[in-house]
Amino acid sequence: MTSFIEVQFPVSKVSKECYKERKAGQSQTLTGLGKWWGRKPLFLVRSLLLGLLMPASADPVRDREIFLKILMMDDVGLRLRKNKSIPKELLWEKLTDDEVEEYEFPYPDHYRKLSRQTREELQNLIFGRLTYDQKLEYCLRTEETELKDKKAWAAINDHLGTDAQNLPDLIRQLGKQRFGKVPTVGDCFAGGGSVPFEAARIGCEVYASDLNPLAGLLTWASLNILSLPQKEIQRLRDFQERVFDSVAEQVDEWGIEKNEDGWIGKYYLYCHEAHCHECQTLVPLSSTWEVSRKTGTVAMLKYNEERHGFDIDILEDADAKTAKQALSLATIRNLKKKGLCLWCPKCKETTPIEVLRRERTEEDGNTMTGLRQWEAEDIVPRPEDIFQERLYCIKYVELKPDRTAAEFLKKPAPATDATYGTTHYAAPTAEDLDREKKALELLIERWDEWREKGFVPTATIDGGYNNDQPIRERGWRYWHQLFNPRQLLVNGLFFEKADELAKDEKEEVLAMLGVNTMCDFNSKLTRWTPTFDKNNNTFYNQALNTVFNYGTRTLSSLYTSWIFDLKELSFSQRENKVKTVDARIIADDCDLWLTDPPYADAVNYQELTEYFLAWDVKILQKLFPDWYTDSKRVLAVRGTGESFNRSMVEIYRRLAQHMPDDGMQVVMFTHQDPAVWADLTYTLMAAGLQVSAAWNVATETEAGGLKEGNYVKGTVLLILHKKNTEATGYTDEIMNEVEFEVRSQIDSMRSLDDQEDPNFTDADYILAAYAASLKVLTSYKTIGGVNLDYELSKPRSGGQSSPVENIIEQAIGIAHNYLIPPSFDAFIWKSLTADERFYIKGIELEKNGVRQIAAYQELGRGFGVRDYKNLLASTKANEVRLKSAMEFADRNLRVTEPFSNTLLRHCLMALYQAQKEQDANAGKNWLRNEVEDYWNQRSKLGILLKYLATTASIAGMAHRREEAEYAQFVAELVKNDLL
Repeated sequence: MTSFIEVQFPVSKVSKECYKERKAGQSQTLTGLGKWWGRKPLFLVRSLLLGLLMPASADPVRDREIFLKILMMDDVGLRLRKNKSIPKELLWEKLTDDEVEEYEFPYPDHYRKLSRQTREELQNLIFGRLTYDQKLEYCLRTEETELKDKKAWAAINDHLGTDAQNLPDLIRQLGKQRFGKVPTVGDCFAGGGSVPFEAARIGCEVYASDLNPLAGLLTWASLNILSLPQKEIQRLRDFQERVFDSVAEQVDEWGIEKNEDGWIGKYYLYCHEAHCHECQTLVPLSSTWEVSRKTGTVAMLKYNEERHGFDIDILEDADAKTAKQALSLATIRNLKKKGLCLWCPKCKETTPIEVLRRERTEEDGNTMTGLRQWEAEDIVPRPEDIFQERLYCIKYVELKPDRTAAEFLKKPAPATDATYGTTHYAAPTAEDLDREKKALELLIERWDEWREKGFVPTATIDGGYNNDQPIRERGWRYWHQLFNPRQLLVNGLFFEKADELAKDEKEEVLAMLGVNTMCDFNSKLTRWTPTFDKNNNTFYNQALNTVFNYGTRTLSSLYTSWIFDLKELSFSQRENKVKTVDARIIADDCDLWLTDPPYADAVNYQELTEYFLAWDVKILQKLFPDWYTDSKRVLAVRGTGESFNRSMVEIYRRLAQHMPDDGMQVVMFTHQDPAVWADLTYTLMAAGLQVSAAWNVATETEAGGLKEGNYVKGTVLLILHKKNTEATGYTDEIMNEVEFEVRSQIDSMRSLDDQEDPNFTDADYILAAYAASLKVLTSYKTIGGVNLDYELSKPRSGGQSSPVENIIEQAIGIAHNYLIPPSFDAFIWKSLTADERFYIKGIELEKNGVRQIAAYQELGRGFGVRDYKNLLASTKANEVRLKSAMEFADRNLRVTEPFSNTLLRHCLMALYQAQKEQDANAGKNWLRNEVEDYWNQRSKLGILLKYLATTASIAGMAHRREEAEYAQFVAELVKNDLL
């Protein structure tokens, strides 16, 4: 039985739905449970499972209609999902003159005078005219609603031979059609739990495992907490509230978050201090002394001769001159020649931070710190330490007489501090510093007991790519040293109170997740951001970055971290298993495996998760005695090369062994490098798996990118079956098969595409070439002349391509040459040089809003153009584009080889001359004088010029507008030129 996803997949619409889910931020269903890096969108999982289980019929167009209907992505479904009104201005703008008169809607502000029925008609009318992207702005996510339309279900059931009335019923029935039972979906790299959670929610049985116990905890919580009925969810919310109230009562009794006037502390701002290397003055460290942009608050440094250091005055509502003076005293500066430096306001000299840390480079090239390495008992710096810590500002809120502290601590959104009182930024008084000492004393009193019970971390920080940073840059050797006394005291108090009040494992898990979230937002690694008057979270990126200026949250700013959003989903799930186990030794059978393997060390999960596991270890041991509690980083599958390849073969061979003969797998993959794809090909062949299809879905927003200059936005979805052949293929025959498969795949995609709202772009067609080559290659058990063991074990080195890599490279070239822009016929396109085709396809990328360097690298590989940098106006991340004629200018157009010897170069030079002289005839004259055999080349020149004219009205290509206008004029002059 062929699955829908093996024939087609609406990647454009799926990408847009994934983007909408990503842009929901903290409102995403699983995000509230806790931090994980790179969770795949739930909608992607839902659409994948439906695509795998839904059979492909002899009518692919109807198949697509039904697929979209099930996921509420068709016109009817989108209308049912619509939950926001289209603004009156847009309604009015989209109407014709006749419709404006018909609906008696002469101008936007008249909208409120229309009847309710008329307003509804207008909403429906204009909604139908919007593009898919525009419609999504006014719609719920698919997971936030449910298809209940009886006509839709009648059509679905008629086509699929089912009798379902909801998605879980349909999924179970489709599973029984295919496997004779409700399907079991497995993920051995469960991570944040997207695959098992969504599989369970839409009716499947699930198996989830991960080497990392934090992944196990998050996955267990998603399956066993978010599935609970409303009554149970409310019970858990009540538990969260009781714990918070108990903590608030204790903190109030201690008196450490209120001053003598009764003002409530909101944030405590700290900075590090260090001695100037030149004059030995103790200098507070910060890259800015702006405290609050909203209130115009700055910190002003004043030298204090008696203490040979600086006083810090906090000035609210500072005038422009004062603010400028304060900002000019920034003591951390990034200098071109010296890098990051301490700048001393007293002697005006700079000291590189590396010099402050007394760093040295060993013979092996490793950098060694000269900082004292903190001992287990260290909670605050010792007097002799290079870096000291200083409280320099407190954000207080003075409550209104009619407001209580309890109300303020739990203020609901969108209420602000101003709703409850007056905000004050103030330098700490002697009494404030006494409260600091008290917080430390309270912590020390509880320290031994809390360490024993696991309420505060006890573990050392094991070094590593990420974890070396706090050790090297601050000397912090233990996890608790990434938190100051206030943070440890409050975070630990939450654990203590939760331990006293929890009645079952779900409440204790909830407490762990709450403390983990607070640790993300309440550590010494959280930067203070004056733009938003709050501190950032620790993991604003995938690293443990030390900072010089950080904020500490109090109860009033921790409430939403502790009381995180518990969605009332209440779905009836079947059996689920969650295990912490190495993927190489799993022993559970699944009908479908969906996996997102850890390729190329994009994120060092195994290290970063130790930040949270250090807090969770004792509670995890109690709740899940069968789990281990360390990150097992030694066993983590990571990197490239022989060890990585062998691990991947072991894992995917194991998965193939633990699925039925008619089972399927989806491997999610984020690379478009032929060498990496070649490795993947060898891995799949050795594992006994065969590719049947591949699709590329955009799963990340811009902020999700991990690599500078090449944001990872797309996820490749490889659809796999067990291999059922013993055949051997030979490279000559395989290449012929690959060429046929590439062309067939592209033709098939084009025939299925929606011309008005295309699903596929050039990137998808190029991906089809990768997939086609893998489809052919993995259809053989062996390839003549290729030693699989050798290819899996050999190191990758520049300039050496494997036989499979060469085949994939040729497949890409076939696809690029087959994808002819609409302005050209096959004969003209083939007559262009590789550089000309590269440039023209680059313009196509610009037209489609593609700005990533990876896309141009892909073009270069496809056309065999290695030196294309001179053709680019910008290589900045997500702003890559080609030079226009004016940006080339005369000199560049003449010397850029081999592009300079092409007809396209002459066209650009003609347009440069035309714009320079503001006369289209200057362009025509250039072509007449410079182009060899001009009179016989006029037809081809006209085609090139008319293509360059197509950029005139393209959004985001204003830099080519004048060029495009002249291109049209010069094309006409050339066409009508006479001897």
